[in-house]
Order: sequence, then C-alpha cells, then structure tokens
Amino acid sequence: MSTLTTDAVVDYDEAVATFDPVMGLEVHVELHTATKMFCGCPTEFGAEPNSQVCPVCLGLPGALPVVNEKAVESAVRIGLALNCEIAEWCRFARKNYFYPDMPKNFQTSQYDEPIAFEGHLDVELDDGTVYRVEIERAHMEEDTGKSLHIGGATGRIHGADHSLVDYNRAGIPLIEIVTKPMTGAGERAPEVAKAYVAALRELLRALDVSDVKMEQGSMRCDANVSLRPRVGEPTSAEQLAVPLGTRTETKNVNSLRSVERAVRYEISRHAAVLNGGGSILQETRHWHEDTGITTSGRVKSDAEDYRYFPEPDLVPVAPAREWVDALRTTLPEPPGERRKRLQQAWGYSDLEMRDVQNAGAVELIEATVAEGASAGAARKWWLGEPSRRANAAGQRLTEYADAVGLTPARVAELESLVTSKRLNDSMARQVLDGVLDGEGDPTAVADARGLQLVSDDGALEAAVDAVIAANPDVAAKIRDGKVQAAGALIGQVMKQMKGQADAGRARELILAKLQ
Repeated sequence: MSTLTTDAVVDYDEAVATFDPVMGLEVHVELHTATKMFCGCPTEFGAEPNSQVCPVCLGLPGALPVVNEKAVESAVRIGLALNCEIAEWCRFARKNYFYPDMPKNFQTSQYDEPIAFEGHLDVELDDGTVYRVEIERAHMEEDTGKSLHIGGATGRIHGADHSLVDYNRAGIPLIEIVTKPMTGAGERAPEVAKAYVAALRELLRALDVSDVKMEQGSMRCDANVSLRPRVGEPTSAEQLAVPLGTRTETKNVNSLRSVERAVRYEISRHAAVLNGGGSILQETRHWHEDTGITTSGRVKSDAEDYRYFPEPDLVPVAPAREWVDALRTTLPEPPGERRKRLQQAWGYSDLEMRDVQNAGAVELIEATVAEGASAGAARKWWLGEPSRRANAAGQRLTEYADAVGLTPARVAELESLVTSKRLNDSMARQVLDGVLDGEGDPTAVADARGLQLVSDDGALEAAVDAVIAANPDVAAKIRDGKVQAAGALIGQVMKQMKGQADAGRARELILAKLQ
C-alpha cells in the first residue's frame, strides 16, 4: 500500500506575514449541450462506459470534426457575462500531448486566439468587500476521457493494479476561464479564491449553460499559487511591483471548500520551502480532500511544450456582430444584483439570505412567493426538512425536490393550510413528511391522516377547564400575573387534544378564565 509524503508547512498567519500570495485560477466548465463539441454523440452523465463514442471523438483515422453551434453560442454568452471582448475572428488549435485519456493524442482547444478575452468579474466577500477578478480569456475546447485506476489505495495511478479508460467524456464541450494573476488579496487570498469560484458558478447557472456540478466534474478548478516577498501592504504600488514567484498548479479541485483549503495549504507549503532556503518547483499538484494536503504530480509544461498549431480540419469561428449583440440581450440579471433585489423585497437579514443562497433555495423561494406564500414561510419550509433530506442524500435542494415531487405550488398550499387555520405548524410538518414520502399534495395528505385543527370552542373549552383543574399551582401563578406560565397549560391542552388544538385560541381561553 502506497503512502502519501507530507510536506513541511508553516503556520498560515506566519506565511502571509512574510510573503504576499498571488493566485491564478483556471476553471473548466462542461457545457450541457445535447451533443459533443465536434460530433453528434450524446453527453448524458453516468452512461455505460464507452457507450457514447464515435470515430470523431475516438480519434479514428479519416474522421472529421464539425463545430457545435450551441457551444459557440454558450461561449459567447459566457464571455459577455464576464464583461469580455468577443473576438471577431478566432480559430482552434491542436494541443499536443500523450495521455491515455486523449484518444487523438492531442486536444482540440484554442491557444493564442480565444473567443473571449479581457474581462472581469466583481466578487463580493462575506463582509461586503468587493474584489475585482480580471479575466484574461475564456476559450473553447473539448474535455478528455476519464481514467480509472483500479486496485490502489488512493484511486491514483501510483500503486494501482491496472487502469481503465472511459471515453464517454472525450469531446464534451468545455469552456476554460482563465484569470490574470490575482494580486492584492493578502491574507484573504483563499477566501477570495473560494468567493470567485462561487460567484462564477452562480453566474454560469444563471446563464443556463452548464449544470456546474463540481462533485460530478462538470466544473473543475485548477488553482495556481505563488509567493513573493512581503515588502508592504498587499495593494501598495511597492508590493505590486515585486516580481512574481514560481507557481504550482493544484489540479481538478472540485468543491468550493476545497478551493479555499487547497490555496491555503499551498501558501503554507510554499512558505516553508522558501523559509528553508529552497526553491519552488513549477509543477502540477494533486489535492487530497481526506487529508487536506497536496502531493506532487508532474513537472508543469510551458506552452511551447504542447507544440500548438492551428487545427487544419476546422474553419475559423467569426461571430457576426449582430449575432453577438442579439446574444447580449439574452443575458440574465447579474446574480449579485438579483440577490440584493430579492433580499430587499423579502425582508431577509444578510444571514438569512446567505443561508438561502448556500442551500440553493433562491429560485424555489421566489417561485413559492409567486404562488402566494409569504417570504418568511417559504424560507421556513424549504430550509427545514427538505433541505435536511437533500443534504443527507447528497443532492442539491432543487434535485431532491424534483425527485420527490415537492413543488413551490405544494409548499404554498401547505402554508395556506396553516394560515387558514386548518393546520398548526406541528400538523403541517407531519403533512410535509407525507408529501416528501410520496403520499400526494398537502390537502390530500392532511385528509388521509385526519389532521384538522379543532375549531369547536366547546371541545377546546372543556379541555382547558380540565387542564386548569389538574394544575391548580400553575393556575394560581397566572392569576397572580405570571402570564408566561400559561405556556405550560397550553402544552397540556395540546397533549390532551392530540396536537389538534389551536394553540392561540387555547391561550386566549386560559387567560380569559384566570385573569
């Protein structure tokens, strides 16, 4: 069994006191087009290995590629949303390198002529600080196949008994979004990295160009990190003039939390090497989620090592200005602006809105409010049991809701049963459980389970009288002005009526009888 070698690290605070971190993030996004980038093979995730392939994506001799128009459209829309310039003319290139998951022994990509370039994305941190991330380029390419290493302890090639290759992913349309060096973040560099990837994911989801499921690999981040000596404040001209250090690239980081942790770890590791008089090797690194460390991959290649040359089998792409202008009109409201507008309309605190955002419930709540529920009720129901079950199942809330048939209309119907006093909150939670378990819509579940608040004052008054008689000490406290003691009697009434009493009405009757 192979073991991981743990590199020396220094305390993070010590590292950023001595060195200034600089980052560059490369985010690969799989587009959810129906077919691949250069052929007509389907792109469904999770299909039987090697069942979605053809001569083109397998690189067989004589097979000719054709560009996916929808993928080009998505690339243009992504570029526009990132405030990029859109090229009037660009072309594909061959990026040559050998690896088993590259059936052609080259990747069709874009090199010096990307479709989008010179953009930016403003990223808001939790405390309201805005950091502008400069975008160098967003270019089109195809994904590789997927290697599976069998028999080892880590799932990597080292120590494995044998390897298998699934070429279903080969040829999936990719957009690679590359930042310029991110400077001036100082000790907040890991936080900025996480916030940028989160903001980018939110933007891409709003554009509806990708499902951006990091856990499935449809959005992956390569994090480049380097350190330079600290000579001033991170944003000072003196500090920004210091030459950049040697970088490492941590590959295929697939969660927001891991992006932050990987950047933080590399800063601490680089600092330990530099403090010890060593030099940083320009290389790729593997991130290990379980241990929170990176390990060496391979020496990092420079552009000339890939022997780029123009792809001879594809014509250049020349987006017409009229088409680009028409696509600009399809861009959604920027997610940050939309979130602020909704927060104000719903009256949520910053913490409440952040919880809603983290749960992926913004669209669900918006639709539920449109169905007639209050914003507070919509948040309560979506962030309760449905969110808990979605987390337990390892699904996004929207995915879980689709799977069990929980719609915004049903949540609004559940709340209406409470506001109409058909149900109390306790009953409504039972009904929600029934809906989640597939028993039908809320009214049907309430009917089937016989859940109905007792509205007959006669029955409720009899229960109140019985509870007062059984608890003379509590009744005496209420008569003496300790109104808060009524809660104990209300609980007894609810128990006696098997939870089907109106707690508010029970309180009114108790106080009327004892004051």
